[in-house]
Amino acid sequence: MSFSRIPLVLNIALFGCFACGVASAKQIEKVGHREHIDLSPQVSRINELIERDWKEYELTPSKDATEGEWCRRVFLDVLGGVPRIDEVTSFLQDRSENKRRELIEKLLDSDDYTEEFARNWTTVWTNLLIGRTGGTANNSMINRAGMQKYLRDSFARGKPYDRMVRELVTATGTTAPGDPDFNGATNFLIDKVNSEDATLATSDTTRIFMGLQVQCAQCHKHPFNDWEQETYWQMNAFFRQVRAFPRRQRAETGANAELADQDFASRRRRDFDEAEIYFESRNGLMQVAWPVFVDGTEIPRSGLVNVINRREKLAELMETSPFLARTISNRMWSHFLGYGFTSPVDDLGPHNVPSNPELLDYIANEFKTSAEYDFRELIKWIVLSRPYALSSRQTKANKLDDPTLGVAPRFSHFYLRQMQPEQLYESLLVAAESSLSNGSYEQREQRKSRWLQQFNRAFGTDEGGESTGFDGTIPQVLMMFNGEMIREATKSTGGGVIQQLAAGDGTAKSKIEALFWAGLSRKPSREEMSMAAELIRSQEDPIEGLKDVWWVILNTNEFIFNH
Repeated sequence: MSFSRIPLVLNIALFGCFACGVASAKQIEKVGHREHIDLSPQVSRINELIERDWKEYELTPSKDATEGEWCRRVFLDVLGGVPRIDEVTSFLQDRSENKRRELIEKLLDSDDYTEEFARNWTTVWTNLLIGRTGGTANNSMINRAGMQKYLRDSFARGKPYDRMVRELVTATGTTAPGDPDFNGATNFLIDKVNSEDATLATSDTTRIFMGLQVQCAQCHKHPFNDWEQETYWQMNAFFRQVRAFPRRQRAETGANAELADQDFASRRRRDFDEAEIYFESRNGLMQVAWPVFVDGTEIPRSGLVNVINRREKLAELMETSPFLARTISNRMWSHFLGYGFTSPVDDLGPHNVPSNPELLDYIANEFKTSAEYDFRELIKWIVLSRPYALSSRQTKANKLDDPTLGVAPRFSHFYLRQMQPEQLYESLLVAAESSLSNGSYEQREQRKSRWLQQFNRAFGTDEGGESTGFDGTIPQVLMMFNGEMIREATKSTGGGVIQQLAAGDGTAKSKIEALFWAGLSRKPSREEMSMAAELIRSQEDPIEGLKDVWWVILNTNEFIFNH
């Protein structure tokens, strides 16, 4: 295959209409607002509160996305990759009034998709809990496979969110699969509790699960609200009864360590019954702190685990706190709509008022009471809501609804965003029907992890920071032009898309259409069909022409973006 023969302008010429956020699919599929006859009370109320917000801010929402666009974004957001040809065409051919609800229920509830659902949300939550680089450093006690196993089992079995949080916060045991005392949940805290005075355990637990950035008060009064420095150290006191210990490492399972509860005594007085901690205030004086929850709830001061297990008490207080449901509702809304009701999404402190507080409180209350912390129910409500169904094309009537300008999102159109690197990897596997998707879960994850390493970098700071170079940088562009995954996707051997088309009896037109369905979940426009056919005719070998067309499709913004 000779990529050098493809003019650089071809990508722009062939798919130039994507500049506004979507391709010309609206010329191919009927666009119009679909009224569902069986909207749940939750979806109806979400729509009502969103539409009230539009009216208040004098915004007219964009038209609905095409059915192909909606189907594609559902697969991307729920399963982590684009749909197969048969999946999107089956959905488009379905004439049921409730086919959107039926599709999302199939993706969430049928055995056919359980593994894909669990894989995607394991990826999302592994990155959230331990980062993209967690467990990859030589000095880390995290076992990444152990974290993934715990999460995969939790999502596959439909574990309620509040129970999952409790298990992560209170976990004891060892980190590596195969160990007699294995408990994969320990990998969340195993590196964090041994940071200086368990500071990472404190900040990450409160930020991830309660949306409270108490670390801002670690050294001084919080700059934007009434939290004093004492607030941070009172929360920190909940983590003083836990320790992490290295264990014998097994070659086949990787790093192994143990997280264990341990009695805690006052550092100065060696008193277990009144086990306070000390911190230095800004004026240099030493101050005392006891375990007190952010809402002011105090627990017994004993450091003896058999008298009061501080982490278990913390989990109880988190479960009854309104912040638990509000934070996960905000986070999930952001996952599907591109932005949460606050920025950042994990800052729900009193200084950061949500853009639509009534809607956020409603979703959180329903998730806690009606859904009983069932992830799948929350996903259904968001995916079937009206804002999720809107086109990504802005109009004159909503062009000011642009969070990139610093304004609060009002969700009057679908916000265009680039795929996450994990989504692109999985989408390339689906689009190419690659042999790389074969093997056990562990083998597939190892291959994906190696591929992702080219983009991820740990900062090595006390805060455990990291970055990803998957944001339009040169390494990303080069990877898409001629990287391993693109070479795998465009080769004419191994049973992939190109080989299947080459071996088939279809016409050039039908083969071009198949490539568009595989990559973009839609038919080509007349102009696109004409240019693709001309590209094939320009090659001596038609197979090389198909490979060139496929390469161009995979390198369009339309393929790389969620729109």
